[in-house]
Amino acid sequence: MTELLVPLLLTFISLYALIRKQDVYALLLSGAREGLSTLLSIAPSLIVLLTGISMLRSSGFFAWMAQALAPVFRFLGMPPELAPLMLVRPVSGSAALAVGAELMRTYGVDSLIGKTAAVMLGSTETTFYTISIYFGSAGIRDTRHTVFAALLADFTGFFMACLTTRLFLT
Repeated sequence: MTELLVPLLLTFISLYALIRKQDVYALLLSGAREGLSTLLSIAPSLIVLLTGISMLRSSGFFAWMAQALAPVFRFLGMPPELAPLMLVRPVSGSAALAVGAELMRTYGVDSLIGKTAAVMLGSTETTFYTISIYFGSAGIRDTRHTVFAALLADFTGFFMACLTTRLFLT
């Protein structure tokens, strides 16, 4: 049934446009043109972001930071094994998924670390990617307090993931 949803939706939209005597093809071209201009406006931000992520990952910066911050995480009651995930998640969704998969392979999906990693992945955002997309497409250069507030929200999500996993899933 769900495989029919997209064709039915496209048929409905096309019929609606035809009933209203709209040129469906011209509207599709206009939308594609607008989409391409949006892509061109955000492409530089994405290229810089992805290059920076690749450089940080290749240099071993994330691993070094995770090791340096392990005592802080222990003090806060957060498993230090999750430090790499907490460092990578705001920067790259695919890298965070890879780290999460590695944690689950190493510690098991039913372990505290595996469950907490899953909750963290579901309750936090790829902050820098999201900011670069939204601000880049809107042409905003000054993010003001956005980055700090978003990273604070990410940390809150990480901390609450650890807390709720300990309370409800162990």
